[in-house]
Amino acid sequence: MHIAILGATGYSGNVLYNLLSQHPNVETINLYGHEGGKSSRFLDDEVPAFFSAHLSILPFKPKEIMENNDLLFCATPAGVTKDLMEPFISADFPVIDLSGDFRLSNPAVYEKWYHKEAAPANLLEKATYGLAEFPEKKPSKYLANPGCYATATLLGLAPLVINHMIQPDSIIVDAKSGVSGSGKKLSPSSQYNFINENAWLYKINKHQHIPEIMQKLNDWDSHIPAIQFSTTLIPVTRGIMATIYLKPIKEYTNEQLFKCFHQFYDNAPFVRFRENELPTIKDVTGSNFCDIGINYNPITNTIAIVSVIDNLMKGAAGQAIQNFNLLCNFEATSGLPLLPVFP
Repeated sequence: MHIAILGATGYSGNVLYNLLSQHPNVETINLYGHEGGKSSRFLDDEVPAFFSAHLSILPFKPKEIMENNDLLFCATPAGVTKDLMEPFISADFPVIDLSGDFRLSNPAVYEKWYHKEAAPANLLEKATYGLAEFPEKKPSKYLANPGCYATATLLGLAPLVINHMIQPDSIIVDAKSGVSGSGKKLSPSSQYNFINENAWLYKINKHQHIPEIMQKLNDWDSHIPAIQFSTTLIPVTRGIMATIYLKPIKEYTNEQLFKCFHQFYDNAPFVRFRENELPTIKDVTGSNFCDIGINYNPITNTIAIVSVIDNLMKGAAGQAIQNFNLLCNFEATSGLPLLPVFP
């Protein structure tokens, strides 16, 4: 296949290009810069690590992109693709969008949480939310790749929520992320002298991934009213750990809880359920895995779920490749590493 990438110079775009360049079903990759965005003449001008891949970054021209490629990946910041995708959606051209612009079905909700103008409602209706382990029954050709925090949280919650085993108003999520989650653009919080040997709790109950989490949770259980959600920046480059606390509707045995997760994930190649062994970020770094462990305290009637991912892989580019494989009926693991980078 001939693949286009819009936004290959950001962190997610870097990883996406890396994965696609090794995908057995990808013949060529063409790179494009979005209008108004900073783009260099060649990829290695901005990413010296890709010195051997001396690829031009071409002007963004929808007609030419569709004529010369079979599918488009968008790895742009929020607020970019909503203004560029109308020609592709109208032509029913396959797009996998890693930005947040088409994840939310309600334009007003997007504008409230992203503080940007939303895409037109008629275009949003054509998009499908692409949580790869839970694909929609009737997916469209425009797949909105989930956010990193949303991926870790939803995969951790799905078995119990879908089986209606929890008290709907009891979900508390304490999520922690590495610095690469904020992207390449320098900010005070991403400077070494701020985040080194530090932890910063930011956007408590205000993070833009909350509404997509709620949107999907309500698809599974409409009785869930809200979640308590905190996000903390920690001094690691890559990784997310979502620690989720909730109350079950009754007392369960460990065996009952384990069985529930095994039913959902034993045949999922990129979710590793580890029962009561709680995973670490290092267990998934550089991989597309989501590792999940649980602990049940019958004294407080509280279930703790630990869900870890690499935010640039399972939380972005890796899941985008998963969605690519699903959309094109390729082997689920094609183009994706089968082991983490360790140590």
